[in-house]
Amino acid sequence: MVFAAPSFDLSQLEQLALSANPALVAARDQVSAARWAVSSAAAFPNPEVEYLSGRMRPRLPGGSAGGTDSITLSQPLDLPMRRSARIGVAEAGLAAAMAATRAAEAEWLARLRLRYFEVLRREAEQKNAREDLALMEGVRSRIAARVQTGEAPRFELIKAEAETLNAQKNTQAADFRVAHARSQLRQAVGPALPADFILSGELGHVPALPEREALRQELAQANPDLARARAEVERAAKQLELERAQRLPNLAIKATRDTDPDVRSTRVGLALSVPLWDRRGGPVGEAAAQLSRARNELDERQFSLGQALDMAYQQYEIAQTQVSALEAGIVSQAEAALKVAEAGYRFGERGFIEVLDAQRVYRAARAELIAARFELAAAWVEIEKLRAIPGETKQ
Repeated sequence: MVFAAPSFDLSQLEQLALSANPALVAARDQVSAARWAVSSAAAFPNPEVEYLSGRMRPRLPGGSAGGTDSITLSQPLDLPMRRSARIGVAEAGLAAAMAATRAAEAEWLARLRLRYFEVLRREAEQKNAREDLALMEGVRSRIAARVQTGEAPRFELIKAEAETLNAQKNTQAADFRVAHARSQLRQAVGPALPADFILSGELGHVPALPEREALRQELAQANPDLARARAEVERAAKQLELERAQRLPNLAIKATRDTDPDVRSTRVGLALSVPLWDRRGGPVGEAAAQLSRARNELDERQFSLGQALDMAYQQYEIAQTQVSALEAGIVSQAEAALKVAEAGYRFGERGFIEVLDAQRVYRAARAELIAARFELAAAWVEIEKLRAIPGETKQ
């Protein structure tokens, strides 16, 4: 019993990668760690209990001898300013971790999509190479028959055999490129993708994009790299606030009970640390410098992403124009010229060299169309990576 190989489209491959790829699962573990960091930041300080025990021996006559003990309970107070700043640092870290995970997913999906279109490209080249080989084998057979009857010189048969061997070499190279591209795609998706998969998409089918200004607005709002940079600015600001709050005195409530053979005493009070020598100038200055660095990195990231969007959109428009021109007439005209040359050769009106020239022109036009379609897909992949709109990735 023969089972058909499983077929996948691009969205199914993305779902497989997001759900089962170990690298993406590991990236999401960082978000879990950041959530636990928020829980740790919100925890109250634990109380401290100190117990001392000993013996009392009088040094003067008439004094009491016996055991003594002391129990001290200390509860540090979590000041509101310090607590809110500490939680803010952790929450900003969580936002940065979530943005970093989205950026990792967008980067991985871009690599997957590019390798998906690479497989489609190599399969299209393989199909054309096999068609060229079949065409050359047919031409060679006709020339061999004409040489045997004396209608064509043997030079044409030698030339046809050379061209057939070249077509066989191109077909073998195309087969190897397809196998390599399939291996790269399976590496990007993960072990959940079977080795004998089939792709159901086509190279020329690339989703349409919004206008450039709409893309620019989406990028400013949803790009994960910008979101991570903004979260880093927020975290640096909260860290500076926390370091300044650390200048305040530490407070703790203390309760002590002392017991000796004659007296039992109980005391309650406050323990206060006096920030006399260390005013935390170093940590505050370091936090201020980190805040400045985060803001400058955010400005640089906004500029570089805007430039990357413009370049990718220009490449998208150029490739779209090339695909339209090739599909509209160049390839069909080259194909028509080849058919005319083949018909003329069969009727003895044209030479074999003209047929070869027409084949080369047609082969080059098809290769240009495949390359242009791949460049269009690559530009779309780059723009989609920059967009990375929340909620569009399927998890």
